Amino acid sequence: MIVKDEFLSRLRKIFDLNLYEVKVWAALLSRGTSTAGELSSISDVPRSRTYDILESLEKKGFILMKLGKPIKFVALKPEEVIERVKKNLVKYAKERTERLENLKDDEVLGELNSLFTKGIKFVEPSDLSGSLKGRQNLYNHMDMMIRSAEKSITIVTTREGLNRKMEALMPALEKCKKRGVKIRIAAPVENDNIKVARDFKKVAEVRDIEGKIKARFVVIDSNQLMFMLLDDEKFHPNYDVGVWINTEFFSQALEQMFNIMWDELKQVK
Repeated sequence: MIVKDEFLSRLRKIFDLNLYEVKVWAALLSRGTSTAGELSSISDVPRSRTYDILESLEKKGFILMKLGKPIKFVALKPEEVIERVKKNLVKYAKERTERLENLKDDEVLGELNSLFTKGIKFVEPSDLSGSLKGRQNLYNHMDMMIRSAEKSITIVTTREGLNRKMEALMPALEKCKKRGVKIRIAAPVENDNIKVARDFKKVAEVRDIEGKIKARFVVIDSNQLMFMLLDDEKFHPNYDVGVWINTEFFSQALEQMFNIMWDELKQVK
């Protein structure tokens, strides 16, 4: 069986399989039906691992085991595999979500909070910093910061960044608005994101940067700062990088500079 490594790599990422699983699955697809021994030879997967791999693929909905001797395995149509994998993912996500929701009333959460509270006493505020990789991680942390806001939120972003934040951050911003938190958003506003900018006006004061600055950062309560290091138009989301710092000194300095620019920006109507 000759299958390009690039194709196998794509399958691994799409279907969340390990290297042995994707090799055996591809081998079985090329045969339709086959024994574990045959698949081991075709895929170059050790025979001692092939049965475990086939059992794993069967549980995940990629193949079927055919009754009889010798035991054979049957490939499913790729379209059917996609549907089964989708259903399994939804079921798995629902079960995990329910399990995590139940932790709110569980003693485990209390013990975790106790560990965190004891540990945080020994940490200097300036030590509360870190780097984050991947755009989803950036937005997860940004959402956490926004949910903790008590007084003010300042967001400076790009044209595409404004569109992304509508889906990722709007629910948290709405809750902050109800608590009386002052929210300001500055971004380039053009024809392709004017509607999003107007939607943000429900929770924030929104102004158009108009090419005056290109930056990506968030300041919370003048003491928490998160800024992105890369241009989101030039790098893949998986390689996006941000830095989070708990620093009143730097946050206030950046916000003071932003305030000077803010007065010159045009309000979104």
